[in-house]
Amino acid sequence: MTNTQPAEHLLSVENLTVGYGERIIQHNINFTVKKGSIFALMGGSGCGKSTLLKSMIGLLPPKAGDFLVKGENYWKSSKQHRIDIGRNFGVLFQSAALWSSMTVGENIALPLQLFTDLSSSMIQRLVELKLGLVGMSHAINLYPSELSGGMKKRCGLARALALDPEILFFDEPSAGLDPITSKRLDDLIVNLRDGLGTTIVIVSHELPSLFAIADDGVFLDAETKTPIAYGSPKELRDHPPCELVNDFMHRQIFEHPK
Repeated sequence: MTNTQPAEHLLSVENLTVGYGERIIQHNINFTVKKGSIFALMGGSGCGKSTLLKSMIGLLPPKAGDFLVKGENYWKSSKQHRIDIGRNFGVLFQSAALWSSMTVGENIALPLQLFTDLSSSMIQRLVELKLGLVGMSHAINLYPSELSGGMKKRCGLARALALDPEILFFDEPSAGLDPITSKRLDDLIVNLRDGLGTTIVIVSHELPSLFAIADDGVFLDAETKTPIAYGSPKELRDHPPCELVNDFMHRQIFEHPK
């Protein structure tokens, strides 16, 4: 199924409602994501950012509304076609979600083994290439338990890049990272967008990261269960439409005591 949308609009969320069982988390969600942009899903804890992301990556059917990918209605397509559309997705989960019983190289090789007919030697070359892109070539034979939090995120990102996706989804990529490691990950995300032309959707409430990398976004409100603001984090910081957004964008960031 297709719909008409401007060519630059890679993703469109239209009147979407998401929730669990009878519980509605967010409703009346509307926004578009332009090709080559970094789009932020913003808001306080419990507002539904990760729930919305789950619906966009195919893990949670919406209660109502539509999600369009390059004009195709994802949730109104057949299961097989949703799988085909999802081949253009790469996902970095909050915990990186690496298989603990596999080495880093085996983790990255897995989607290539499942979804391509490439030879073992070609898969090995691609694994090395993806790890090189994120600066983790040395970790190819390590297990996740041997990695730091930042290293796990980078290796998880390499796996998300395995099938050369057009769209990357990140769930709290900076969560649990120290400021320096978080900054390096932010720089890597921007470099991937600029170098590969990848479109990125990111869930985050980390202000330094949001201000540094996101050029558009939507702000979800937990109380009204609806989006209450649209725009880049910097725009919402400089011109907040309401007190809630103002408080969020100007909250003081405390450092841990030395």
